Amino acid sequence: MTIPPADAREGTNGTPLKVCLLTYRGNPTCGGQGIYIKRISRALRDLGHQVDVVSGPPYPQLDEDVRLHPLEGLDLYNPEALFRIPKLSELRSSINLLEWAGVSTGGFPEPHTFGLRAYRFLREKVGEFDVIHDNQCLAYGLLKIQDLGFPLVATIHHPIMVDREAELQSVRWWWKKLKIRRWYSFVGMQTKVSRNLSHVITVSEQSKNDVAQAFDIPSQRLSVVPNGIDTRTFRPLPEVKREENRIITTTSSDVPIKGLRYLMEAVASIAKQRDINLTVVGKPRKDKGVEDLLRELDLDRVVDFTGRIEDEEFADYYARATLAVVPSLYEGFGFPAGEAMACKTPVVSTTGGALPEVVGDAGILVPPGDSRALADGIVSLLDDPERRNRLGEEGFRRVHEHFTWERAAERMVQVYREAMNANGRFLEN
Repeated sequence: MTIPPADAREGTNGTPLKVCLLTYRGNPTCGGQGIYIKRISRALRDLGHQVDVVSGPPYPQLDEDVRLHPLEGLDLYNPEALFRIPKLSELRSSINLLEWAGVSTGGFPEPHTFGLRAYRFLREKVGEFDVIHDNQCLAYGLLKIQDLGFPLVATIHHPIMVDREAELQSVRWWWKKLKIRRWYSFVGMQTKVSRNLSHVITVSEQSKNDVAQAFDIPSQRLSVVPNGIDTRTFRPLPEVKREENRIITTTSSDVPIKGLRYLMEAVASIAKQRDINLTVVGKPRKDKGVEDLLRELDLDRVVDFTGRIEDEEFADYYARATLAVVPSLYEGFGFPAGEAMACKTPVVSTTGGALPEVVGDAGILVPPGDSRALADGIVSLLDDPERRNRLGEEGFRRVHEHFTWERAAERMVQVYREAMNANGRFLEN
């Protein structure tokens, strides 16, 4: 089945589009992908485009003028009912059965099963959307959606192989490595699907190069559209006094690639010489050994985990901090760095992935996976209040000049129109 001929609303370059965003998980607490859907949907609506979001659980928190189409799944990773046994009635669905079998054998089937559900949803919506935009699901179902005739664009934030390798290197036992490889078995699917897409968006030049190499995609198919920072949420609070020797880091998931271990080792080293406090925005997962590391490094009284906080609380946490640290081994973009900079909080960051593109000259950059270098960078900034003030101002300017969601949405629409042209739907330039 193909899409009917384009109608008059597509006759000019500036005419509003009907955009459908796909995300297999959408809640902002899921990490950068959840933030991406919430912010880009808002920015596209602000430009006058119609935006619908098709999501699996946990569902995104969207503005009222963005329509959500929730696709029910088993949601077996829900912390409120982790790895629950589905009801027999739920398993009458072949897709649900596939999802349960994947989870039961140690895999992560959500991208694949969401792709099948999205195809079933969209095959009844042929002609209702001008473009489909996938948020790094990269499931086989996308190819079936493409066969329906929809112009299709996908965002790949960074190659997931980087996460896999970081986790493999973090364990020694062969059986743990086997479990990790099983979990990441969806990578083969994502590789095959990405090679069959004509338009792929990446969020940084570093990510573009890494995606092209990891997925073996010709670079001409890749467009760089940097993410934006929500400057209404992340903003300076001059009425709040910064505390001395308080550093802050944000981690949506304490997986090895986020480098929290190296920051904690750096803080433990610093704490032997001076008073210091580390606030971690997030909650440690018991199965990742963070609590054991806290005890091992004697950091129980030095490190505080906030748990999940609301958007409006972020600015206050950043305003009270002396500086922010981004210890990631790799970032396809680096939201935590940009968000701290938007709050005029000086940043110490690694050079992992695209972080230098975000931080630029507005922060201290150190090699990833090097706790000594992190400690030296932190101490040098703690001892130099004048430099902290200067970097805070430079970071604020950099975000507002280069990383806004309005700018991201404008570039995104250009890619949408290119995909529509390539799909045979006429658009005047």
